[in-house]
Amino acid sequence: MSIVYRPFPESAAPPAGFPRQASITLAMYDRMIAAGVFDPAEAHRVELIGGELHMMSPIGDRHADAVAFLTRWSSQQADPSRMLVWVQNPLSIPGSESAPQPDIAWVTLRRYADRRPLPEEVSLLVEVADTSLEFDTTAKASLYAAAGIADYWVVDLVSRAVIVFREPRSGGYESRSTHRGDQIVRPLAQPDAALSPAELFLPG
Repeated sequence: MSIVYRPFPESAAPPAGFPRQASITLAMYDRMIAAGVFDPAEAHRVELIGGELHMMSPIGDRHADAVAFLTRWSSQQADPSRMLVWVQNPLSIPGSESAPQPDIAWVTLRRYADRRPLPEEVSLLVEVADTSLEFDTTAKASLYAAAGIADYWVVDLVSRAVIVFREPRSGGYESRSTHRGDQIVRPLAQPDAALSPAELFLPG
């Protein structure tokens, strides 16, 4: 589920002189974080997508288990001399007023205390989806494709599948494939690494 915060409800007229649809910029978002608007973070899991704040659903057991598995798998497979496994932390997508928080990202190895990772530093991006499947495969896929992220995976907890998006274009991804059971998927950045959905999803 994704709950969207807008400065004013669509059905309500904004004050005189105020634009009908006011976007939140990345700079505004950063000032809100610095001012403690979202504290405590546990009660306000939000991400900025296209100038709008999306409240993220609480993490259920299946989601947490999948993220833990993917974190361990990524730490074993990503080249530690080149990549950092970035877990449920924000990225910056300049020009889109977006700071998404994917579940897993393989990013260029460096320290990020001064800024968030940029799209060109992302080798692999993974979202784990339960109730957010439609949003992750439409709005977020479009956002990531426009940013040029070449390898985007959505783990579908309901259908027990890994959906792989590749060949990004400004309007979306040219390639979409679904992997189940023992249908191996390999990261573009690390072709010798292999993930089987049969490993990711527990029997039953």
